Amino acid sequence: MFTMLEGQRRLTRNQKSLIAAGAFGLVLEFLDYFLIGFILTFVSKPWGLTFGQSSVILLSSGVGAMIGAAWFGRMADRFGRRKIFMTTITVFSLSMFALIFTPETPAVGWLYLSFFRFLIGFGAGGLYCVDLPLIQEFVPSRKRGLVTGLVTCAVPLGFLIGSAMVAFVAPAIGWRGLMAVCVGLSLGVLFMRRWVPESPRWLMHNGRVAEARASIAWALEVPPASLPMTDAPPAQPAGKLKDLLQHPRALLMSWTSNIGMQTGYYGLTLWAPSLLVLILGVSPAQAAFYMIFITMAALAGRVSFSLLSEAIGRRAAGILCTGGAAAVLLLAAFLAGSLQGAFLGLIALMMLAFFFGEGGFAIVGPYSAEVWPTHLRATGMGAAYGFGGIGKIIGPMGLAVIVGASTSASPASGQIPFENAFIYFAAWYALACLAYLLWGIETRGRTMEAIDAKA
Repeated sequence: MFTMLEGQRRLTRNQKSLIAAGAFGLVLEFLDYFLIGFILTFVSKPWGLTFGQSSVILLSSGVGAMIGAAWFGRMADRFGRRKIFMTTITVFSLSMFALIFTPETPAVGWLYLSFFRFLIGFGAGGLYCVDLPLIQEFVPSRKRGLVTGLVTCAVPLGFLIGSAMVAFVAPAIGWRGLMAVCVGLSLGVLFMRRWVPESPRWLMHNGRVAEARASIAWALEVPPASLPMTDAPPAQPAGKLKDLLQHPRALLMSWTSNIGMQTGYYGLTLWAPSLLVLILGVSPAQAAFYMIFITMAALAGRVSFSLLSEAIGRRAAGILCTGGAAAVLLLAAFLAGSLQGAFLGLIALMMLAFFFGEGGFAIVGPYSAEVWPTHLRATGMGAAYGFGGIGKIIGPMGLAVIVGASTSASPASGQIPFENAFIYFAAWYALACLAYLLWGIETRGRTMEAIDAKA
């Protein structure tokens, strides 16, 4: 059965629909996830938020994602990919709905935002760590890196849509209206996903051969009876977190690359709108407009490194993107003194940093799932993504620590040591680069069954 799936030269309509549904889910997830960076620019001044309070709002979703990734990844290996995905998107959607009713009272409002951002992160972390393994287990190995890399392009696309919505729609409907739009889109995601069957590889691993054949038949768009039937393997229990220790190289590579990438990326991305406001002295709406161009560069990075992952391999592409991001940010730190008010210079450097930094997520997410055997795939990716989720905390908090948590979130630009912030983010990308150099293994062209056998 799996030989026929691996022998595909072209993807079927069902496979393409699954990929589109996965991408749409990630668009929605990260559209809402990054909108908080823009929302902060609207409420920080009226509410009189400090850098410390602003950072708590930003990092709360990171705490939720860290816990959600590990929890839902484990549940996906135990109960199946499809059931857990439907659970994560439900948690995510209900939490988005709650944000519409955020109290206007500053003392309560920032705590309310923080709590429901935590729940959004809890659902989002699980969604990401279940989505990619599900898609990987439905496509042939020769297309796996490209397909899942392109699915991650939904992340900057969500940010791009969010930037456009803040720049052109928010003035008419406000930030609460933007949340209402996100809730409506989430209903579409739930509808699209209800017809996706369970992963055939998860079903086979659990001894459910007939159902696995039906899932492959759905993917190939052929009658189940036309596929060969194999003997049912003995059902095996889902892996446990302690079983990850039996694969030390995969553990070191996936955990270290994830914390390096997520700290550098989420810290820079969540503060980017505010940094543009502070350094260039522009309005929040103008900052959102400039972020459209920066995010377009990020999208180009995702596409480019999705292609490179199949052309030169996952490890080499990972080294290139993380090393490139670190180098650009160090250059920004070196030129920091001349960037204040230098519109073109700052935008160009930010575009390059996002090109390499975003490109890295076309590698690290799919790669962190590929290196684990089937019975640990979602658990291993979830644990790595969850550990990396610490970066969602220390990334946004890094700037607050450098600046001083009690400092006003809208000081004169000259009061902030921007070069230290750029160095801080660059160091984390360098750590991810080191992980690929020391522990990276090549998965390009290897079937899931071959990875299982070697593991």
